[in-house]
Amino acid sequence: MTILYCSPACFRTSLLCLALGLLSVFSVEGLSQEVKDIEKENFHLYLLVGQSNMAGRGKVTKKDKEPQARVLMFNKDREWVPAVDPLHFDKPIAGVGLGRTFGLEMAKADPNVVIGLIPCAVGGSPIAAWEPGGYHPSTKTHPWDDMKKRAEVALPHGVLKGILWHQGESDSNEKLAPLYEAKMLELIARFRKTFDAPEVPFLIGGMGEWQKKPWNEWKRQVDEVHRSIPSKVPSTAFVSSDGLKDRDGVHFDRESYLTFGKRYAEAYRKLRSQR
Repeated sequence: MTILYCSPACFRTSLLCLALGLLSVFSVEGLSQEVKDIEKENFHLYLLVGQSNMAGRGKVTKKDKEPQARVLMFNKDREWVPAVDPLHFDKPIAGVGLGRTFGLEMAKADPNVVIGLIPCAVGGSPIAAWEPGGYHPSTKTHPWDDMKKRAEVALPHGVLKGILWHQGESDSNEKLAPLYEAKMLELIARFRKTFDAPEVPFLIGGMGEWQKKPWNEWKRQVDEVHRSIPSKVPSTAFVSSDGLKDRDGVHFDRESYLTFGKRYAEAYRKLRSQR
């Protein structure tokens, strides 16, 4: 086994992850001694939730498949493995998203921690599917219930440090848009109550807006909800998608996802600095 070097200044968690994290699959049920030795407070966990633009639909390149030190993901089989794209498994078309770049940026910001990403987004899911018992027929999943089950297995091994949300396209219509603000406020409160994390940062990404596909009044209404949340709910932030490019009129392209991940990380750092 190849042992990667970590400076003496790093915590033992970093050493363990650098030495073994890129070369082994860590089963949660049969957790290896190395992962057990990662000190809980230094294993920073982030939930990735919402619909397809959180799951990612960017083209995957060889570079996106390269494991990086101290950034892990909780895969479909409930194992901690190196975070490579696609992180998500909601649909066969899952690709590059913003999550991996966010994780890399957070790891870069603090060399003494290990980052754990918990992908749970479901392409096409309206916010109602993110209620207890909610069902999403096209993927035959229960987004909230499935996320909760996965999180309950993953979270005991670290500390929940943030929730990343990108969603809204499926609610941008005459029937659902007027209900969106109340559901969004309830969703954030439920996440925090469910995971006993009343002040956990909650980041909301802006939907893509492109000249060739102008927004209707309902999409603008949902967007306004996203933008207004930080003025109504403590420890939340809106992450702008201004200037990002699309792949197909709905999803961002690969480079835009990478930029978006950096924007989420910057918004997170700014939010934490205000506390």
